[in-house]
Amino acid sequence: MSQVKNVLKLIGLYFKVNLASALEYRSGFLIQAFGMALSNGTFVFFWWVAFTQTGGRIGGYDFNDVMFIWALTSTAFGASHILFANMNRITRLIVSGELDTYLLQPKDVLISLLCSKTSLSAWGAFSYGFVLIALTQGRSPMAWLMFLTGVITGGLLMTAICVTAHTFTFYFGDASLMGNMAQEFIINFCNYPEGIYKGFVRVLLLSIIPASFIVHIPLKLARSFNATLLLALLAFSFMYCLLAYKFFYRGLKRYESGNLIITRL
Repeated sequence: MSQVKNVLKLIGLYFKVNLASALEYRSGFLIQAFGMALSNGTFVFFWWVAFTQTGGRIGGYDFNDVMFIWALTSTAFGASHILFANMNRITRLIVSGELDTYLLQPKDVLISLLCSKTSLSAWGAFSYGFVLIALTQGRSPMAWLMFLTGVITGGLLMTAICVTAHTFTFYFGDASLMGNMAQEFIINFCNYPEGIYKGFVRVLLLSIIPASFIVHIPLKLARSFNATLLLALLAFSFMYCLLAYKFFYRGLKRYESGNLIITRL
C-alpha cells in the first residue's frame, strides 16, 4: 500500500511541475488545447450526418451511444497524455541512451519516465469529452459514473498498450513504428460501434488491443449496470497494466547503457 501511495505522490508532483511549466506559455497552451478540441468537434457533425442517413442506428449503437464512446476515448486519451506523455518517446530514450538519466534517479524508472513529459494539446481532448458527455448524456448519474470510471481505466490501458509496444525495442531494436501503430489502432477501434467488428477483430478488442474494455464495456454499464461486468473491467485493467509494467522491467534487463549522463532538475 505504501508503494502505491509513493507512486501516486510521484505522479502528482510531476503533474504539478508540468502544469506550472505549461502555464508559463498560456497563449500556446490555450491555442493547442483549443485546436485539439476543435478538431475532435468536427467528428460530431460527421456522425450526425451518418446517423441521419442510416435511420438512427449503426452497428447496434445510436447517436448518443457513439457520442459516449467518442467522449470517453477523447478524455481517456487526454488524461493519459497529460500525465504520461513520455510514453511516446520510450523507443527514442532507449535507442539514444537517454534512459540512463532515469536509471540514476531514486524513483520508479517507468513511472518517472512516463510522467516527466506532458502534452499541452491533450488538455483540449480531455475537456472535450466532458463537454460532449454533458451535451449528449444529460444528468444521468450512471452515465457520468461509468464515464469517469472509464476515463481512469481507459487512460491507464491506453498507456499500458503504448508502453508494451515500445518495450519491444529492448528485444528487436527501434519499435517506434509499432508504438505509433498501437496508438492509432486503439484510437480507431475505440471510436466506432462495437457491432461493426466481427470474428478475429472482435477477439483482438477483448485482448491485445482492448478497445472493448476501454469504451464499449463502460457504455454497456452506463446503459445497464452489472456488478460482475464492472469487476471484470477493473480486474482486466489491473492485470493488463501489471503485465505491461512487468514486461517493461523484464526488457530493461537487456538495456545497454549509452553512457549518456544528463542532469534533470
